[in-house]
Amino acid sequence: MPSHRRYRYRFRRLIPVGVAVVLAAIGGAWFGARHATAPAAAAATPARTPALPTVRVQLAARERLVTGAPLLQGRLRQPLLAASAILVDANTGQVLWELHPHERRHVASTTKIMTALLALRKLAPDDIVTVDRSVPRVPLVREGLRAGERVPAWKLFYSLLLYSGNDDALALAIAAGGDKWTFVRQMNAEAHALGLDDTHFSTPSGVVDADNYSSAWDLAGLTRVAMRNPRFRQIVHTKVEHVSWSAPTYAKIYVNNNLMLTRYRGATGVKTGYTHKSGWCLVASATRGKISLIAVVLDSANMYADATRLLNLGFAARS
Repeated sequence: MPSHRRYRYRFRRLIPVGVAVVLAAIGGAWFGARHATAPAAAAATPARTPALPTVRVQLAARERLVTGAPLLQGRLRQPLLAASAILVDANTGQVLWELHPHERRHVASTTKIMTALLALRKLAPDDIVTVDRSVPRVPLVREGLRAGERVPAWKLFYSLLLYSGNDDALALAIAAGGDKWTFVRQMNAEAHALGLDDTHFSTPSGVVDADNYSSAWDLAGLTRVAMRNPRFRQIVHTKVEHVSWSAPTYAKIYVNNNLMLTRYRGATGVKTGYTHKSGWCLVASATRGKISLIAVVLDSANMYADATRLLNLGFAARS
């Protein structure tokens, strides 16, 4: 067979093989492409996320510091001299007796209960307080702090709560809050947090009556909180404190203004107050056995007699 016919014969025999190869290649490409794109398509479809359980966040209920109807109402034989008053079980907050308990009144130096509560949280006993130059200019009752003096905080707390120095209140407010007005805002924020809805402060000392007020109800609740602080509790229970001082003073004696500590069995504190607008105010606490009581009397012609009658009523009924 001539060579050119032989080549044509071989070419014709190879055509089916070539076609088969091409078809196989096309089929393989189609099959590979289909399987290659399948994962991509699956990835494009968002996977179904299992439903998460519903989480219900239950906020802790704000403690009701003073609560309940007065259990001993009507048992006092004679009316009190105070314009407003309350008797509370210090352990539970249960109201035992009340007189206009939510009436907003000027509260004078009982304001210092809040000042002490906040400052005690921020100042350790041996923290040194540098007396600001504005402190000696505070009006009325002052222990005589001098601008620039460096005083351990614990001494200022004793003068604040025993002697009731207005200069001590301002010195502690500036040391604890950075400045007076920041501290006053903190006082009002704390009052709000504690649910003291009848209360607003405009001063850390109570020397200014304008826009500085509270109620017997709120002061009882505030006192319950303050008395949980062992430093506060120890200070307000102190009758007399002798302290050393730098020259030229050398020494000071702080005598507690709260005469209940010497007149009433079981008395444990807390704070007196007076301005011309507030009248005489007293927050008194006492403990006998397992019974602890808080009495608040505001604007009373005889705050000690009123507080004594209230405490006697409570102890007689609870013992």
